Amino acid sequence: MSTINQDRLINEQEAARFLGYTDRALQNWRLRGGGPAFVKVSKRSIRYRVGDLLDWISAKTIRTTSEYQS
Repeated sequence: MSTINQDRLINEQEAARFLGYTDRALQNWRLRGGGPAFVKVSKRSIRYRVGDLLDWISAKTIRTTSEYQS
């Protein structure tokens, strides 16, 4: 069984595919907040740490409907 390198930086397209969302969704979250943490490598270069994506997914995990608040 292989382990995931949580420090690995991936580009926006890879992050969107990893999360099951569109590139546009990630762009909107960067502007409005609420999305996963990102790294601004340069003016036009955005990257995401795999570990940050996994943390974001964990933070969004809901075990019962009573925990859910919009």
